[in-house]
Amino acid sequence: MPTTLPSANKTKPSATTGKGLGRVADILHAARSILAAEGYAGLSMRRVANEVGMSLSNVQHYYGSKDALLEAVLLYTMDVFQANIDGISAAMTSASRMERFLSTTDMFLDEITDPVTHATFFEIWALASRNAFASALMDKMLARERKTIYHLIRGLNPDISDEETMQRAILMVAQVEGLMLFRLDKHARRGEFMAVRASLRKVLVALATMP
Repeated sequence: MPTTLPSANKTKPSATTGKGLGRVADILHAARSILAAEGYAGLSMRRVANEVGMSLSNVQHYYGSKDALLEAVLLYTMDVFQANIDGISAAMTSASRMERFLSTTDMFLDEITDPVTHATFFEIWALASRNAFASALMDKMLARERKTIYHLIRGLNPDISDEETMQRAILMVAQVEGLMLFRLDKHARRGEFMAVRASLRKVLVALATMP
C-alpha cells in the first residue's frame, strides 16, 4: 500500500501525519466502499462520516466537498496501482524487462477484476459521460495509466520511436480498460479469466514489441 494518502486540503499538514493519516485512510476506505456498492448517488459526506464514526465537520476538515473526496478516492486507487508496480520492480530486479512487464500486466488484470476496484472505476466511467468533473478525473486516471505503460514498454523494441511507444501505450490502456465492461469473476469463472489473461498477454506483448 502507498505510504501517503491524497488529501484535498494541501495546506493542512495534520491531514497526512500521525492520527490524521489514519483518519484519511478510514475516510477513503469508507468512501470507496460506498461508491462501489451504491454509486455516486449513494455517496455523501454525511454517510462517510457515519461509517467511520466521525462528525461531518471532521470529514470536511480533510475533504471540503463530495467531488474533492471522489478525486481523492480515485487518486488513492491509482496510488495503490503504482505501489504494486513499484513492488513488482523491486521484487524482480534480476528478471528481464519483459518478465516485469508481464507481471505488471497480470497485476492490472487482478486489480481491475477486484469487485470494489471494478465497481469504483465502472461508476466513474458512467459518470464521465454526463459529469464534467468525473470526466476530468477519468482523463487524469487514463493519463497516469498511459505514462506508466509507456515507461514499462519503452525500449523493449529499440526500433520503436518514443512517439510510437506512447501511441502503443494508449492502445494498451484501451485494451485493459475495455475489460472493465466485462464482469470477469476470477474465482467463479476461473477458466474464462485465465483465457482472457492469456489473450491479453499476447496482444500487449505484440503491441510492445512488434515492428
